[in-house]
Amino acid sequence: MFMFLFLVVALAVVVGAVTLSVIGGGDSAPLPDVAPERLDDPLPPDRPVNHADIETLRFPLAARGYRMAEVDDALGRIAAELAERDARIADLESALAGAQAGTQATANVSMRKPIEGDQQ
Repeated sequence: MFMFLFLVVALAVVVGAVTLSVIGGGDSAPLPDVAPERLDDPLPPDRPVNHADIETLRFPLAARGYRMAEVDDALGRIAAELAERDARIADLESALAGAQAGTQATANVSMRKPIEGDQQ
């Protein structure tokens, strides 16, 4: 009987403490709503992404890791810029190969004036 009375009193104290803390929260009342953590896109829109931009990129945490949409957007942008750079590098390499082939062809052609006695 004593144990039952002790549990009833303890339960009443816990319920009273919770009620007072919720209702009588003072000036602050309940906790204020916190704005969700969002990615401030640190990837620069006005210039290509560089190594330092990638190193400083940090994603906000979500309930189960990272927000997939934000990670997908950042990876998509980086992939597009890498594809653009790869295409530009390929264009420059083909232009360089063409210029080198043109230089070699010009070097093989004799630039001296033929002498009357030379046979061609």
